[in-house]
Amino acid sequence: MFKILLAEDDDFLRITTKTLLEIQGFQVFEYPNGQLALEAFPSVSPHLIISDINMPELDGYGLLDGIRQLSEGEVVPFLFLSARAERGDVTHARELGADDYIFKPFEPDELLAAVQARLERRRVAELFDTRQAHLQTILLLANVIEARDYHTRGHVERVRAYALELGQVLNWASDELVVLEYGALLHDIGKITIPETVLNKPGGLTSEEVVIIQSHTTAGAKIIEGITHLRDALPYVLSHHEKWDGSGYPQHLKGEEIPKEGRLLALADVFDALTSDRPYHAGMKFVDALDMIRRDAGTHFDPKMAEVFIRIQQEKLNQ
Repeated sequence: MFKILLAEDDDFLRITTKTLLEIQGFQVFEYPNGQLALEAFPSVSPHLIISDINMPELDGYGLLDGIRQLSEGEVVPFLFLSARAERGDVTHARELGADDYIFKPFEPDELLAAVQARLERRRVAELFDTRQAHLQTILLLANVIEARDYHTRGHVERVRAYALELGQVLNWASDELVVLEYGALLHDIGKITIPETVLNKPGGLTSEEVVIIQSHTTAGAKIIEGITHLRDALPYVLSHHEKWDGSGYPQHLKGEEIPKEGRLLALADVFDALTSDRPYHAGMKFVDALDMIRRDAGTHFDPKMAEVFIRIQQEKLNQ
């Protein structure tokens, strides 16, 4: 439940506003002046502040200034309600960090729309901050993995870029793109369980070593399935080596049985592997790698996704 701190010295307007907001499901903490509201702020920890300007003891400007000086109050949305309609009042409110300014008398719908807009903006900002924090942790982990496998330096960053391009052109939703980014960076996380003697073996692998290498998909899935904010990325980790014709691993899924996340990442992963220098082959030219993907569409790759991926990369080559 969202918590709103309301400062208003007019008893009738304060109670009316509180009632209106509570009907909409908000929890409202109301105070008759700015000083009491400022003192209550730390214990209330509101998601939004609504304040009159002209109040005894501490006016709305003083309340806003006091809130913004608190570290926990720097990002809390602040909405002014006031009968003062002079341009200077609005400008001063903006300079102090007010997020919106509604003039009295106001319509209930006007207030509710402003409240919802400010709370939604804060929700998006918090999601972005959380995503950035998770992304930094994931990047650190991805770099640790790559440090163990010196054959694939820079691989996950390039795969992330190719995968995001494809996801965006396929019109995946923004929340899906966030998970895609996590999945691309973490798709080889299971390699952390592979012995370095196998991971960095300069020659060909034995059949037993191939099985060990292939186990990185299931090992990676086990690693992230218990982490709440990474669990949605599991299809990328588990399924990026599945093939359209069912000859992939670990589950030998076929066609659209393969999660779309695995089908998408397979294209980005293989394309980067083909175009990068490895101990066992020199990197292909982009046009040759795209020809190979075109030939393998419908056997290794989802044919529709492959067509889009090829078009994206060809357009970049033609720029």
